Amino acid sequence: MGRRLCRIALVVAAVAALVPASAAAAAEPNCGITWGSELKTAPAPARATAGTGSSVTDVRGEQQACFDRLVFDVQAAGRYYVEYVPEVSADATGDPVPLRGGAFLVVVAGNPAYDEAWNVTYHPADLTEMVDVTGWRTFRQVAWANSWEGDTTVGLGVRARLPFRVLHLEDPPRLVVDVAHQW
Repeated sequence: MGRRLCRIALVVAAVAALVPASAAAAAEPNCGITWGSELKTAPAPARATAGTGSSVTDVRGEQQACFDRLVFDVQAAGRYYVEYVPEVSADATGDPVPLRGGAFLVVVAGNPAYDEAWNVTYHPADLTEMVDVTGWRTFRQVAWANSWEGDTTVGLGVRARLPFRVLHLEDPPRLVVDVAHQW
């Protein structure tokens, strides 16, 4: 009886060891993400010309293998400030911006959504659902928080407090916020 139980235990252990490893390997690529979840901020790049043609022209999202991506299309790279906060507040009013998710990022692009003559360069069709993120791995909601005094602020609701990075990309210029699917 002891030998039989030992064989059963070995078979169960072998099967248990194989199933999760192969399922995890198939479900998630090995991304090697080391970004962290603390504040990310930067001044405008040296080559950016503040106030001249630096407006936001679109905000969109993309799904990648290891992260969800929020993209600000801009005419020139500006400064940025991205941080996890207990609640995102609308610029100018301070009113809370309701967001779905287990954690909230405030994304401030140092680019207005208007030009030097105060003409609107970007206005989302739906302020509470700027990007349709239904069914995405990490993003839960993207909501407008205003464009005020040269900055455009967006609230990003995510599944949990996960690592993120912020990039200035060129050709065409974009401000990018990537939030990892997992730690």
